[in-house]
Amino acid sequence: MIRTLLLSAAALIALPAAAQDVAITNAKLVIGDGSAPIEGGTVVVRGGKVIAAGRGVAVPAGVESVDAEGRYVTPGIVAAFSRVGLVEVDSVAGSNDRSASRSRFSAGLDIAPALNPMGSPVAVNRAAGVTRAIVAPGSSSNLFAGQGAVVDLADDMDMVTKPRALQFVAFGEDGSAKAGGSRAATFLLFREQLLAARSYARNPATLAEWGNDAMIQRADAEALVRVINGTTPLFVRVDRAADILNVLKLKGDFPALKLVLVGATEGWLVAREIAAAKVPAIVSPLSDLPDSFERLGATQSNAGRLEAAGVDVSVGVFDDDDAHKMGYTTQYAGNLVGLTKLPGASGLTWDQAFAAITSAPARAAQMEGSIGSLKPGRVGDVVIWDHDPLELGSRPVQIWIDGKRQSLTTRQDRLRDRYLTPEEGALPKAYDR
Repeated sequence: MIRTLLLSAAALIALPAAAQDVAITNAKLVIGDGSAPIEGGTVVVRGGKVIAAGRGVAVPAGVESVDAEGRYVTPGIVAAFSRVGLVEVDSVAGSNDRSASRSRFSAGLDIAPALNPMGSPVAVNRAAGVTRAIVAPGSSSNLFAGQGAVVDLADDMDMVTKPRALQFVAFGEDGSAKAGGSRAATFLLFREQLLAARSYARNPATLAEWGNDAMIQRADAEALVRVINGTTPLFVRVDRAADILNVLKLKGDFPALKLVLVGATEGWLVAREIAAAKVPAIVSPLSDLPDSFERLGATQSNAGRLEAAGVDVSVGVFDDDDAHKMGYTTQYAGNLVGLTKLPGASGLTWDQAFAAITSAPARAAQMEGSIGSLKPGRVGDVVIWDHDPLELGSRPVQIWIDGKRQSLTTRQDRLRDRYLTPEEGALPKAYDR
């Protein structure tokens, strides 16, 4: 009997839900591109894609209609920087694929095979309105951490939207520790590894000729070639203003680099230079205290000042449970709206803040044409909220990913319901004393 139930459950998991044709009407519609909400709006999803969104949009014949009853309807949240799917329990090594610190590979590492779509953090973050995530590796034995992916958080076994979507590298204090203890060594090692990859691209035999003296493995060289030619965006963790400027200068040696700054705690000090270089930044509005020497200039006004200077700003969750609590993203964006009301502080308007957690991360990952908004042609990731999504107490009431309606139930919900009012005889054997 137990075996039959397990097989039935496995069969249900293996069968993906079919995409629905659905029109959500009577919505306070947020496109996610920085424009203002549209009262009385409608969004139509057909074949898993948005085909129309706005005021006065007609509902096609035969399409299911859902009345939002005036509630906010938005694109799903795009987590700009996360480790969801890589970590189940941080302190349990067997469930943690964040880092490969003992591997001989670095840039060539690809996180896609390590992602677990059935991990409990996936459902928890989905229930908070997160439908897509940019997932980066933690670290390797070398300077480059490896290749991240863009994923969806749907309730199925296929979570990878785009594999090898980014390369991740840490500068500053973390990079120095990998490179030999000095920022000088970090920048030298970075250049030498990219030059080795460039040499490999011109003549693959050169790598074999180096033998044991090779600075990188073949898989690492192949991954870095895609960084050099701009095919793969390079997400750089960097916080100190001086380090940020030195990272921007790398484009002089490698002009095709598609840089994305991650952290950028002191970015506001060099905002004009970042804007001039047309490099986007992913920041955490919670970074407001100088917790290290490379973050002495930390301020919650960082995002607002960067945006005012013309930097394309995304709001992300990192250094703060980036595998489990990406739902904090909406709260962080809401905090930035609140900052606009404080004298002397710099924040974001509501429209800017919401774009910073949807379309801006999509642009950083070079996927603006596919995810992050409700413009026609984008994936059918739609969320109906009970209240303003940037308010702390708001929750999703319905979610679609790729046009498929999603469950909002998590393992935590089931545990709560199971043990809320336990009765004698209804407990597992372990509780039968």
